Amino acid sequence: MLRGMKGTIQALALLLPAVLLAACGTTRSVVVQRSSQSRPSTYEPSSRAQVSHASSYRVSKGDTLYSIAFRHGVDFRDVARWNGIAAPYTIWPGQQLVLRAPTSSRLPAPIVARAAPPPRAPAAAVKAPVRLPVAPASSRTVADAVPVAGVPASVPAPPPPAPPTPAPGGTRSAGGVNWRWPADGRLIKGFQSGDAIPGIEIAGAAGSPVRAAGDGVVVYSGNGLVGYGELIIVKHNDDFLSAYGHNRKRLVKEGQRVSAGQQIAEMGATGASRDELQFQIRRNGNPVNPLDYLPAR
Repeated sequence: MLRGMKGTIQALALLLPAVLLAACGTTRSVVVQRSSQSRPSTYEPSSRAQVSHASSYRVSKGDTLYSIAFRHGVDFRDVARWNGIAAPYTIWPGQQLVLRAPTSSRLPAPIVARAAPPPRAPAAAVKAPVRLPVAPASSRTVADAVPVAGVPASVPAPPPPAPPTPAPGGTRSAGGVNWRWPADGRLIKGFQSGDAIPGIEIAGAAGSPVRAAGDGVVVYSGNGLVGYGELIIVKHNDDFLSAYGHNRKRLVKEGQRVSAGQQIAEMGATGASRDELQFQIRRNGNPVNPLDYLPAR
């Protein structure tokens, strides 16, 4: 009898793990209790604009070749060469521009904007030519005009008003430009090459004057570049551009010649969380540290 009981106990001992495994196989729900201190992670997208790395761009109304090149971080001369666009760099809405060097060694022939020839007068009406005085080269402004997409290139721009007397301040000559500080406020952010908007930030009150950092021509005045607010871009020479962002009000127009120290805008907070000037210097399309060009303060 004892042998029979031992056999039964051994059989039950062998069956018990199998029963437990079967029960586990039918029960699959798992409850995990989160800690009271755990919080779901949140993602906040950066408010800074990102430099586009697109290989092409379709021109919109109000664009200039300079603003397109500035937005995509390339030299305006390269964009013109890749697309066969000759000076004065006329573009039009809907035009597709190449923003990277073509793989082929062959580039399109430059497209030169030409005005239609005037109608010829009848032979009987032809008179002797009349000689008119020619204005000196220093007074001509045609070469400074900046074609804007959507605006006929044949319409001459009105002559710019006489620039006001530049504000006093130190200057520093570098790269063929006599640089000066564009605002009087304190420096609140230095240059970092990895920033989406690489430049420096200068604090100030709303309405404080923003001045041209050097002599040049305004090649962009608008708000079409995300992250910059009301933006002005000045071309100083073939190598250097300067940019002035977050303005409250722009005081100059495209094609207007400005002098170093001339007020071109009022400081503001468009595209920013505080009143400040976002200032950039670009050499051959590449951002450089403005502190390497501005005079010591």
